[in-house]
Amino acid sequence: MYLIGLTGGIASGKSTVAKRLASWGAIGIDADQLARQVVEPGTPGLAAIVAEFGDTILLNDGTLNRPALGAIIFTDARQRERLNAITHPAVRRLTRDRVAAAVAADPHVIVVYDVPLLAEAIAGGLVTFDLIVVVHADAETRIERMVALRGLSREEATHRIAAQASDADRLALADVVIDNNGTVEATLSQVDALWTRVRAAEAGAAEAGVGEAGAGEAGAGGAGAGEAGAGGAGAAEAGAGEAGAGEETDDAPTPESTCRG
Repeated sequence: MYLIGLTGGIASGKSTVAKRLASWGAIGIDADQLARQVVEPGTPGLAAIVAEFGDTILLNDGTLNRPALGAIIFTDARQRERLNAITHPAVRRLTRDRVAAAVAADPHVIVVYDVPLLAEAIAGGLVTFDLIVVVHADAETRIERMVALRGLSREEATHRIAAQASDADRLALADVVIDNNGTVEATLSQVDALWTRVRAAEAGAAEAGVGEAGAGEAGAGGAGAGEAGAGGAGAAEAGAGEAGAGEETDDAPTPESTCRG
């Protein structure tokens, strides 16, 4: 598996990049989408949120009143932390399931994990990726997009930007930066070049793995006991790999996902 961490500030254009990579064959996992799933009616997540914030954050049909919850958590960091403590563990479990299914279907799969708060997750020592891709657009462009496309006021848009990591923090983590201040065509051209790079890297890693396995088999051609020991070590390595896959998919979805339909 080749794991790409895809991040960027709110309204930076991550979805455009993720969709393009998916069109090339990558398997996408969207932390925001999972965060919405874990607060659907009847879920333990929604019940916990109601217990924490009160039933005023519910609509008459029992679904989450996302604007009402957003008004609470986007102006108060402590309230955001309370929400994250509820949603993040549930999203982690779903993420691990999705990654495990993708790897079971294709051990050489390229997975794109779209997670807005990747900078925060890495700062906590939770995540390891093969490549970190940051989609960047300046703050004013993002504010204009939120006002035009999401119906937010400038003040609301500014609060949501302030609730996330700074551009400088995200860019400091980047292996690749996709500049999304220009045209869609210019952005997609950058994504296509990225895909070529990733495919080459994944193919090289796969070939290296085959070569190492072949060398190991040749070296194990001695005593039967040695072969048995090598087999046991291989099983242990495989188990460690599975555990690592779970650790690498630890996430930090943004509260924006919970508070937006």
